[in-house]
Amino acid sequence: MTATASTGGAPQSAAAPSPFPPIADYAFLSNCHTGALVAPDGSIDWLCIPRFDAPSVFGALLDRQAGAFRLGPFALNVPAARIYEPGTNTLLTTWNTATGWMLVRDALTMGPRREEDAITPHTRPPADEDGDHMLVRTVLCLEGHVDVDLVCEPVFDYGRVPADWSLADGERHAADATGGDLTIRLVTDMALGIEGERVRARHTLQQGEQVFCALSWAEELHAPQDLDDANGRLAATTRFWRRWLEGAREVDHRWRGPIERSALAIKGLTFMPTGATVAALTTSLPETPGGERNWDYRYTWIRDATFTLQALHWLNLDWEADEFMQFIADLEPNADGALQIMYGIDGRRDLTESTRDELSGYAGAHPVRLGNGAFDQRQNDVFGAALDSILLHTRRSQRLPRRLWPIVQAQAKCATAVWREPDQGIWEARGAPQQYVSSKLMCWVALDRAAKLAGIRGDAALGTEWGVTADEIKADILEHGVRDGVLRQHYETDSLDASTLLAPIFGFLPGDDERMRSSVQAIARDLTEDGFVLRYRTDETDDGLSGKEGSFLICSFWLVSALAIVGELQSARDLMERLLSVASPLGLYAEEFDTSTGRHLGNFPQAFSHLALIEAAARIILAERLPEYTT
Repeated sequence: MTATASTGGAPQSAAAPSPFPPIADYAFLSNCHTGALVAPDGSIDWLCIPRFDAPSVFGALLDRQAGAFRLGPFALNVPAARIYEPGTNTLLTTWNTATGWMLVRDALTMGPRREEDAITPHTRPPADEDGDHMLVRTVLCLEGHVDVDLVCEPVFDYGRVPADWSLADGERHAADATGGDLTIRLVTDMALGIEGERVRARHTLQQGEQVFCALSWAEELHAPQDLDDANGRLAATTRFWRRWLEGAREVDHRWRGPIERSALAIKGLTFMPTGATVAALTTSLPETPGGERNWDYRYTWIRDATFTLQALHWLNLDWEADEFMQFIADLEPNADGALQIMYGIDGRRDLTESTRDELSGYAGAHPVRLGNGAFDQRQNDVFGAALDSILLHTRRSQRLPRRLWPIVQAQAKCATAVWREPDQGIWEARGAPQQYVSSKLMCWVALDRAAKLAGIRGDAALGTEWGVTADEIKADILEHGVRDGVLRQHYETDSLDASTLLAPIFGFLPGDDERMRSSVQAIARDLTEDGFVLRYRTDETDDGLSGKEGSFLICSFWLVSALAIVGELQSARDLMERLLSVASPLGLYAEEFDTSTGRHLGNFPQAFSHLALIEAAARIILAERLPEYTT
């Protein structure tokens, strides 16, 4: 299906009437093993059990018949307000009905580690606190009386396998749903009834009364047995998130809120058992409304490594940074020693792509993809991303771990061997390989950082060798990749590409170099829509796909950073404020922003967008506060 299929030739609008809630209206829950998306009407529309990349149990996000779990007032869909409990990933939803007020509290709960985790086994040392492998929901009547409605209808394996329900006790307070080889348990203090492939409960609450429900996939399907137990788990979850946030850098700045929400989102997208970070919670949320630019982002990109390390270290979250770095160290390289561009969150290499054609897709965007066919593409930027992250981590920790040095050698060797070769570029274009400037740039980063790491290790000869190659790459880029003083997308075009904003961010040239300033200004002037940055012009780039795409939020945040680096600090602030103004109602970001409709597009929430927000904010905060220490 293309973007024009449902509208007789006119492009489908991101704001077209649809039974699917707008992407940015979803709330994100996490227990650092998996995540859930909660629609404004109180429905869990996305949850994969037991981990981020497992098949969905609730998949209404991608097909309205693929499973959902709603808890809210009967016959009312629009809440009065939704917020995160401050400093947490716990959702608070307030409802105003004709007869009263109620508060729903939702969390994928966290708590003290009680035993070895057999559900999602750890390869990293387990922490003192971990995910409980359950979703806990409570309802409190604040005023008057309210009718509470619970409807739980899982459909296993991405909507393929309906649930087979059975009561788990003789008192209608627990029921088990089985699909394939997975069984989950719903426990509540309301009376349950089985209605075919779903269970339902309805109860009238009076002022001050409270009920709970919990969905468990823990060992032996352990779940809260009463309201006090449920509230205790929610309280433990609050303590977990707030203690974790207390360990981060305190940012006493007007942007403290967005920075902390971004930190919580990034932590929530971290797979605690291995230290990996998923690029996003979801698969196949469209970059083009109704179109085919739909990808599975529930994997770890090596490209994200350096931005992840930058953000975590700037926030003083050194434990998470070390966990991620150890995950990178454990990865199995290709036969030539090169790291793949992406891996599964358990380190697996094979991410073969398939489609689920029976699913409608979000608002008709088709196909729905599982896996990611780009995993075996040639993308030469991967070497620079890996080595920049190792250098960042080495400088921060004041040591170069023995197990990382072979990775340094292998990636430097690979970058040396391939930097002259064409590839698919940072955006994983499915068109013909090209001599992308950003790929050359990241090969320069690889050799430049390798040379510095060799110096730290005390290998002067190797440092000199790699430094000479870095200089050669830089000279080649400046000779072939610059037109009229501006960095271009690739050697055979005059087109612009937002990936060249990485040049100032990675220090390819100093911020006062005229070519840097001209390149940044050209993108700000000619590669934007309503001030927001596109990756590239789709009509000028052979990316192997049809349809237009929205502005890429990470690219806009990159432009903020680049403007700050080249001395355009007020322009950087102005763009930063615009970007902060288009956050979702709960402070989250998808991958793209459609400037014509104000809607978010692409997978959600997007780690890269939040990482780039932190990096951009840090650039401006540093520039604002540096004079305090130099005058």
